[in-house]
Amino acid sequence: MRAKITYLVTAAVLVFYFVLVGSRGLMLIRHGTLVTVTFGIAVLILPVIGVWFLWKNTQFVRRANALAAELDAEGGLPVDDLARTPSGRIDRDAADAVFTKRREETEDAPDDWRTWFRLAVAYQDARDTPRARKAMQRAIALHRSGPRSPSAHPTPSSAPDTSTPSSAPDTSTPSSALDTPAPSSPAAPSSPSGA
Repeated sequence: MRAKITYLVTAAVLVFYFVLVGSRGLMLIRHGTLVTVTFGIAVLILPVIGVWFLWKNTQFVRRANALAAELDAEGGLPVDDLARTPSGRIDRDAADAVFTKRREETEDAPDDWRTWFRLAVAYQDARDTPRARKAMQRAIALHRSGPRSPSAHPTPSSAPDTSTPSSAPDTSTPSSALDTPAPSSPAAPSSPSGA
């Protein structure tokens, strides 16, 4: 609930900023000179990009929350029972152990959005937010493309690459499933950065 309130407050502040910047851009355009009209148009571009970015993030959060609710209703939502440091952060070794399990599950069922959802949570627990987001996007794409059985296994022709991925944070490697988000070409997920 705290994260939701923080997100809503941040979104409200951004919308206020977009309105403020947009009004300044319109004032510059109304001034009527070539320089002020040019600057006014340039200033109006910033709120447009910001609104688009905010909209895309809001859609992502809503879809991820919908998947979490569906997975919770099925009883498949990952339980947060990881060991924590005295400061409250998740212990890195515990997160890495869970990540290994989630990666194997995803390699066994690369077309199941549920495994990708749980892998995204494991990436987030391992503090690898960029890959967590890509794994969640993959889960959303698989969910939207059609229902999959939780016990679905790949056919031999579409089996994922099960070689041990490098622990280096090289996200440009084409064999990483998170760099190829198309549901029709599954591959093995990578280890989290620094794992």
